[in-house]
Amino acid sequence: MAADAAEEIRGTAHGTAPVPLSVLDLVTVGAGRTASDALRTGVDIARLAESRGFHRYWVAEHHSMPGVASSSPAVILAHLAAHTGRIRLGSGGVMLPNHAPLVIAEQFGTLEAMAPGRIDLGLGRAPGTDGATAAALRRSDRLNEGADDFPQQLAELTRFLDDDFPDGHPYRRIHAVPGPVQATSPGGVQSPHRPPIWLLGSSGFSARLAGVLGLPFAFAHHFSAQNTVPALDLYRETFRPSEVLDAPYALIGVSALATDDEKEARRQVLAAALNMVRLRTGRPGLVPTPQEAEAYDFSPMEREFVDSWNANVIHGTPDEVRAGLDELQKRTGADELMLTANAHGGDVRLRSYELIADAYGLPTPA
Repeated sequence: MAADAAEEIRGTAHGTAPVPLSVLDLVTVGAGRTASDALRTGVDIARLAESRGFHRYWVAEHHSMPGVASSSPAVILAHLAAHTGRIRLGSGGVMLPNHAPLVIAEQFGTLEAMAPGRIDLGLGRAPGTDGATAAALRRSDRLNEGADDFPQQLAELTRFLDDDFPDGHPYRRIHAVPGPVQATSPGGVQSPHRPPIWLLGSSGFSARLAGVLGLPFAFAHHFSAQNTVPALDLYRETFRPSEVLDAPYALIGVSALATDDEKEARRQVLAAALNMVRLRTGRPGLVPTPQEAEAYDFSPMEREFVDSWNANVIHGTPDEVRAGLDELQKRTGADELMLTANAHGGDVRLRSYELIADAYGLPTPA
């Protein structure tokens, strides 16, 4: 790992934001919209985030979900790299048990060659889908085995990225290209960068592993809020300084939606919550419109779920969202806030990031 790895990981807060702000995009597809629409919105959000001083933009791997068009993070990131120039781009994350480590090393080595010094490799151990789809991805129904092997897969991936398998290892003569081997070939010149690895989690497993390995940690507060503080505490308690970091660095993913008025925010998050109700009950689909959500007859159990879900979505006017984010950062001690705006329309999501940037006085384009 290059000596400046920590500089690539740690961001800079702008305006009045307490910590660096970043974006997590699920590339959501609303009813009446197409995946092409969602991907175009992703480019617009990435450009806006870059122009307003957000630190990084990540996409998350999901499968077999009609309302989420981010099944191929590496492909999306290559597209975004061609439409941006400075913002860090990464996976939040790649679900490593779904893939051979060599494939991920090759994909992210290619991305690093496309956008040197701008690529993050965030890794998770969950499947990012249901069990049947995970079995189809992995060509195996031994899903627990894949999760249990995560530390070994991570070690193998790191070896491929650094091209440093020891002598006698069966993979010693296998190289991830693009990668460091090109610098050792006759006449070879290779970028000093390689994507920093982040561990993602929604419980204590990856928190502890990230701490022990001295890696940066990203916690999924947006869907596991009850575990946020315990996981961050565990990460900090187990952290050991490494070549990557000399002190812990943790970001949290946060559902946040700002609109010009509070009523509209409530309408939008209700639609996103209905989408989650359907997903959790085995009926995944496109993100419904606010009108559909308002007309939906929620059962008592569904209403309880919606209320619980939306209690962890920071939404409202820009001032209300800013206050909610400030309180959350203070309560958790997060080093970075990664915001995800879930709404039916891409225009609403784009406007939310713009309003939050304005609320914090982030830089405006020249």
